[in-house]
Amino acid sequence: MPFRTALSGLNAASAELKVIGNNVANASTTGFKQSRAEFTDIFASSNLGVSANAIGSGVRVSSVTQQFTQGNVGFTDNNLDLAISGQGLFIMNDNGINVYTRAGALGVNRNGFVVNNQQQQLTIFQADQNGNITGATGPLQLDRSDIAPAATTLIDVQANLDASATPVPVATVFNPSDATSYNNSTSLTIFDSLGSPHLNTMYFRKTADNNWDVFQYVDGVQVNGGTPAGDPISFNALGAITGGSPVAVSFTPSGGAAAINMSVDFNNTSQYGSPFSVNGLSQDGFATGRLSGIDFSDTGVITSRFTNGQSRTLGQIAIATFNNPQGLRQMGDTSWSESFDSGAPLVGSPGSGAAGLIESGALEGSNVDLTEELVNMITAQRNFQANAQVITTADTVTQTIINIR
Repeated sequence: MPFRTALSGLNAASAELKVIGNNVANASTTGFKQSRAEFTDIFASSNLGVSANAIGSGVRVSSVTQQFTQGNVGFTDNNLDLAISGQGLFIMNDNGINVYTRAGALGVNRNGFVVNNQQQQLTIFQADQNGNITGATGPLQLDRSDIAPAATTLIDVQANLDASATPVPVATVFNPSDATSYNNSTSLTIFDSLGSPHLNTMYFRKTADNNWDVFQYVDGVQVNGGTPAGDPISFNALGAITGGSPVAVSFTPSGGAAAINMSVDFNNTSQYGSPFSVNGLSQDGFATGRLSGIDFSDTGVITSRFTNGQSRTLGQIAIATFNNPQGLRQMGDTSWSESFDSGAPLVGSPGSGAAGLIESGALEGSNVDLTEELVNMITAQRNFQANAQVITTADTVTQTIINIR
């Protein structure tokens, strides 16, 4: 009697409905990958059986395979939300064990580690103190302590001195309060070893054609090397600087900071027949600062931003790919672990091979197609009804045989 054959069909249809139900239930789960029930027939025969007249014994579930197709990427307001456009998976450290996920909804725990909702730590390629990416992997930890300040050691001046300016008479004594004793001036803020700001002002005084004196003042006190005279700089007939650069400046600020020894570079300064202008004025010192945010590039490079305007490379996100992602073992919480069938992970950086690129401030949604799942649900329901009808018919046949007298 075909009871068991029909029963296997009922079990198969029920299993397919369970798979479909799980897909539908996770239609809004970040990073979820839908599954598909696959079936094979049961064909029982002996070694000496004749296949031409043998009848199958039903159906069974051969496997439930995951479909690692790309889900839709939706953008969020959280910079720590990450999505992968490609085949790679994030590597998360779960108490020393690596697990893999496509769900990039991340945050920061109380110890500064970047983690997901299961408190698994994001794995990155670490960077050294100079911001160079190394091959060592480890967790991403944000340091919220104050960073040490740096004293100014170099000032780069990019300006143009007016070649047609009138030289200041030699008899006129330079006085920063007397605008007739110099031609032009410009200022910028510099920093000492404690991060305290100081106002550095440069006064330019033309002494003769192609010759200028530069007076350096910090917080109103003259500090140029030629005190009390200015430091001379000279230009050629083409307006290019020929001498006097760089200018060495040394002074000891108040407040207990170390002496500042800096160099003022005028190599990018010109003397053309146009009005005085400052095209660029920069220095390499900075005050203390705290972490204000982090940025992720599309290749996974992580850059931290500080309140003092500085930035620092923290590392690069590590991405894993597998030769057979369908062979990964599901761990729940939209994470997987490697298995014999998946093969060993190939760890690389975003943008390399098939790993894909990183989208910051975005999350990958489920790849479940609800329309397709509802159609599959109807099909599985009809299969269940058809197998149930086989049992009903077989029962009628059996009842007829029993009633034979």
